[in-house]
Amino acid sequence: MPRPILCVILSLVFGLTGRPIPLFAEAPHRIKVSDNRRYLVTEDGKPFFYLGDTAWELFHRLNREEAEHYLRDRAGKGFTVIQAVVLAELDGLKDPNPYGQTPLIENDPRRPNEKYFEHVDWIVAKANELGLVIGMLPTWGDKWNKKWAGGPEIFDPANAAVYGEWLGRRYKDRGIIWILGGDRPIETDQHREIIRAMAKGLRRGDEGRHLITFHPMGGQGSADFFHNEEWLDFNMRQNGHGIEFTGRYDKTRRDYDRTPIKPVLDGEPAYEDHPVAFKPQELGYNTAADVRRAIYWDLFSGAMGHTYGHHSIWQMYAPTRQPINNPLMTWREALAAPGAGQMQFARKLLESRPMLQRIPDETIIIPEPVATAIPGAGTRRFAATRDQDGSYAMVYVPVGRPFQVRMEVIRGSKVVAWWFDPRTGKAERIGEFTNMGAQRFTPPTPGELTDWVLVLDDAAKGYPPPGQGR
Repeated sequence: MPRPILCVILSLVFGLTGRPIPLFAEAPHRIKVSDNRRYLVTEDGKPFFYLGDTAWELFHRLNREEAEHYLRDRAGKGFTVIQAVVLAELDGLKDPNPYGQTPLIENDPRRPNEKYFEHVDWIVAKANELGLVIGMLPTWGDKWNKKWAGGPEIFDPANAAVYGEWLGRRYKDRGIIWILGGDRPIETDQHREIIRAMAKGLRRGDEGRHLITFHPMGGQGSADFFHNEEWLDFNMRQNGHGIEFTGRYDKTRRDYDRTPIKPVLDGEPAYEDHPVAFKPQELGYNTAADVRRAIYWDLFSGAMGHTYGHHSIWQMYAPTRQPINNPLMTWREALAAPGAGQMQFARKLLESRPMLQRIPDETIIIPEPVATAIPGAGTRRFAATRDQDGSYAMVYVPVGRPFQVRMEVIRGSKVVAWWFDPRTGKAERIGEFTNMGAQRFTPPTPGELTDWVLVLDDAAKGYPPPGQGR
């Protein structure tokens, strides 16, 4: 091969840093809602699995070398969306980024600081190059509602519209999903009008190229405030940092059942290594098992994707920074947290079967006389989903208790059953069964707090093992 051509190839593969770039396609610049209004797809109609990570302080706290290190790790672990905030929560207006720049001149949303946004530009471009979409929050919510700490409040409807239009125009040709709100509730008409004005500004600026949603406070959803608004393309929940199903993750199904139909996503569930319900002295810290339960509960309740979070990563904690709520490690160490690596297995599982006709269906599970055991309660709740056409079904099993399922949800005369391991992404074939009546299954680790997914396939479809490509 001629040396000039070889040099070009090497430069494309290794980039400017000399380290390999994952050979992903560049992030899609246009993502839209599917025809059935339940999922997201690319412009050519291919399913887009939203697997997000909360990197709220990414633009504010990381330099370019650090940002690239983080983004490469997340791309390699199968994430597709990085949620980051332009006007960040942690003193994001006054505390400069690693290059000494703050985002606004005199805290005026109509006067963005070009030097600050050049760094944002670089991170967005690098993320897109690695196949990642940026879930961009124009601002954290304390900049329009400081009642819940933070501030100062710098937005009104007029400047929110100007700022939104400027952002929309700047990033209209990038892989972006807009996320308004920022962990604050709508409590006044002024709050509502600020969000509406910013959404309208974004639409004018990006010419409608990107989806828009709203990130609410814990226990709330965008649907609580804006479900019927035309600009809200899909609903985002914050089911929060507790680890119980009832009162938190069951609300995903509530939003799934709303009309008009819109896709729903949990944009902030329990974070790995976060104090359970903010009570570390009483309850300790969330684990990988807790974040695995969250993703399967949400997905099997009708969510079109999921967002992961780690307590050290959202704040990009380092020893030189003031810790928020006692992080257990630095952000670099947290990249290797087991739950982060296990999120991709849920994505691969759903992508190994037809995705766009998938529906939640708890009736697959036959309740036991003691219903708090099966389908369960608390952290032991079972959940189920299936293909609308009856070609497959899945049951999430958080604890090793025998249970029964209705086999007739599968239309074929023969059913192939599998155990899928959410910790490793590997599948084991159980066997083939005649499709009639109820069938009892016992998880591979009976009696243990070790989770599994039961997968049932119409044998005639010839699907590959769960989690492997179709």
